[in-house]
Amino acid sequence: MFLARWLPGLSNLLKYRSAWLRPDIQAGLSVAAVQIPTAIAYAQIIGFPAQVGLYACILPMLIYALVGSSRQLMVGPDAATAAMVAAAITPLAAGDPQRLLQLSMIVAVMVGLLSIVGGLVRAGFVASFLSRPTLVGYLNGIGLSLISGQLGKLLGYQTETSGFLAGLLALLRNLASTHLPTLALGSATLLLMILLPRRYPKVPGALVGVFFATLASTLLGLDQYGVQLLGAVPQGLPELSWPRTSFQEMGDLFRDALGITIVSFCSAMLTARSFAARHGYGVDANHELVALGLANIGAGVSQGFVISGADSRTAVNDMAGGQSQLVGVVAALVIGLALVLFSQPLGWIPLPALGAVLLMAGWGLIDVSALKGFWRLSRFEFSLCLLTTVGVLSVGVLPGIFVAIMIALLRLLYLTYRPSDAVLGWVHGIDGQVELSQYPNAHTLPGLVIYRFDAPLLFFNADYFKQRLLQVVAADEAPRAVLLNAEGMLNLDVSGLTTLHEVQQTLAAQNVHLSLARVPGETLAMLQRSGQLGEVKPPLVFSSVRAGVNAYRHWYHRQSKPD
Repeated sequence: MFLARWLPGLSNLLKYRSAWLRPDIQAGLSVAAVQIPTAIAYAQIIGFPAQVGLYACILPMLIYALVGSSRQLMVGPDAATAAMVAAAITPLAAGDPQRLLQLSMIVAVMVGLLSIVGGLVRAGFVASFLSRPTLVGYLNGIGLSLISGQLGKLLGYQTETSGFLAGLLALLRNLASTHLPTLALGSATLLLMILLPRRYPKVPGALVGVFFATLASTLLGLDQYGVQLLGAVPQGLPELSWPRTSFQEMGDLFRDALGITIVSFCSAMLTARSFAARHGYGVDANHELVALGLANIGAGVSQGFVISGADSRTAVNDMAGGQSQLVGVVAALVIGLALVLFSQPLGWIPLPALGAVLLMAGWGLIDVSALKGFWRLSRFEFSLCLLTTVGVLSVGVLPGIFVAIMIALLRLLYLTYRPSDAVLGWVHGIDGQVELSQYPNAHTLPGLVIYRFDAPLLFFNADYFKQRLLQVVAADEAPRAVLLNAEGMLNLDVSGLTTLHEVQQTLAAQNVHLSLARVPGETLAMLQRSGQLGEVKPPLVFSSVRAGVNAYRHWYHRQSKPD
């Protein structure tokens, strides 16, 4: 029971089926084939040497394989989180490589600790905190920034700038000094990575592209013509160490670490839930926070940087038929062997090939089809998505996301402040009530106003509710009763209750009776506790609109009979 709760990956491995072994090994090799070049490339985003990207794979993948609940999710360096880490620590490092690595380890451990605390206090709901348009806009912004930042590697010029606009300006300044051998090799690698998967979907395009670029560079001696190579990669596995820091430094990094935690977890959960649904099982968001946190601590203590759920490698795992968390173990062992046995060949990789990998990664983050869908379904969601993208490109990742979230929350508050409402009636042939605004020919009962308010009745929309209800009653020729369909009033606070009582008194002064129907549980309990409106039973509260209408009919007929 303990293993299933806290170590679901290990629990699954202890119940391992022999039929899973072959597909898991094949999937593990496939994942490693994609993970190695992409991890090296993503390390370049932050300014790290190749081995740091590989260090960020090994221990985190082993930890998640034991602790994680998703059988498909692969963790590792991620383009979006690498860009966020770079934005957070590059200014503080001031060009010092050792300082950059130390800050990276600190941020990874902080993200890990924040994730674990979040999981223990059941904060997994943050997976829904970033709306789909906000997440798409953020990834589009990261993708565009990533593309503009890698143009230098592809065209063969040096630039110390970062960011989308700075990358474009650097392109304009250096376009005339394009290094043609670098451009030719990078373009050929990019073309190979684009065309190969279309013809052979199961072939890892990134690995094949980097392999052939390395082979061409070595055989043709392109480094002698100015094509830059990755350089020496230290042999061996990383040494484990706990990063040294201070409370002041952690305070300076806290905001960035918190933002990275939220975005990294939301991105990982989006991938994990998608593949879990495809295979008919569920994942616990709170436990995944803990698992991702432990994996990030593993990245931090093994001289790596923040990791997340890797959608491309997860897709490779699924396509190769991986059945269990053993895939992650196999991939981690293969990456470790590459560091021990093949560190020298890794140094022969040309930088334009890595630039091509990152250009493909950036393009893969941009979701044009989602933008088209937002435009078709909701212009506000489309605008929010674009605003997030523009914010990420102009003011930075975290401020851009923060602005988009604030706008979404303000819109939610506005919709709650001025929610939809309706006066209801009947149309022959349609069951139930219809909105008079939608069906002008609908009929109503003489003297009865049936009104629906589609939001909780709270302090900030109570006056609006009162204003709207009294307007509706005033528009009726001879109102005698109001039946409030309260099914949308899921909550009622003290201010809302006071306003409801004021409405009842105002209507009573006009000889109009107020009744409620379909009152939700929490709102009904509030009415019962207060007793402010009267006894919570007919003729004040009815279980259904039909019951309230029938009661009004009986009363109306009695009033209409001659004495």
